Amino acid sequence: MSPTDRGRFIVTKEHRRFTEFADAVRRDRTIGLCFGPAGVGKTLSARRYAHWDTVEPLLDDWGPRDNDAEQPINAALARARTIVYTPYVGITTRRLREDLHQLITRAEICIDTHLNPPPRPLTHPRPRNRRGSRIELCIVDEAERLTTSALEHLRDHYDRGEHGLILIGMPGIEKRFVRYPQLYSRVGFAHHYRPLSHDELIFVLTHHWRSLAEGLDPADFTDHQAIAAVARLTGGNFRLIQRLFRQVDRILKINDLTIITADVIDTAAETLVIGTT
Repeated sequence: MSPTDRGRFIVTKEHRRFTEFADAVRRDRTIGLCFGPAGVGKTLSARRYAHWDTVEPLLDDWGPRDNDAEQPINAALARARTIVYTPYVGITTRRLREDLHQLITRAEICIDTHLNPPPRPLTHPRPRNRRGSRIELCIVDEAERLTTSALEHLRDHYDRGEHGLILIGMPGIEKRFVRYPQLYSRVGFAHHYRPLSHDELIFVLTHHWRSLAEGLDPADFTDHQAIAAVARLTGGNFRLIQRLFRQVDRILKINDLTIITADVIDTAAETLVIGTT
């Protein structure tokens, strides 16, 4: 999945595989590891799965409630039953514990409000009055930032709760967790998030082409050369493709062009810092 513009997503095979993986972790209440190179779409898939672009602003900016305006947000949380948390660099176990408690509590209030609507608008959030958690899945992004004590807290939080847990990180995170047998022994699923295949790259580029220039035709030699240039420069990495096409858009407008060629792609790439993907 990749946003080609604000609010629009492209669903790929890798995103569907992530969704199946997250559904299994959530259903079985187990621990899952998701790992892959930077920029391939792990975070985007997690946020999409949890409707996080919709619900995160409400959970961050907590205050007096407006039930009518927040009804779609509460409904999204009630469907997903999932939170996404990204730890700060150097986070302490205490801060991790406080952040997760606050995030889960606020999400549960929203879900309760959706399942049991109050008879009149609330001026302040009401505390939960039910036992048991409404949250079924907790996704922790950038998991390599967590210290040993923070990982132990997550493991303890998982053991005491009734939810699944997904840890997302870079390749090698699955090997690091082998050193923590109490955590690793609870891992039920591992998901390797890969860059785009050639067919998926064509699919994604078709969307980019339509928004910037004339339609993409892989059978056209000019388009074929441009596709090959994108594949060579990005290796199927979503983030690099997004960055590259922002520059392509700029170059097309500056030069009043309507056709994306390999020369346009190479010129756009000259303005970017592209490392190993």
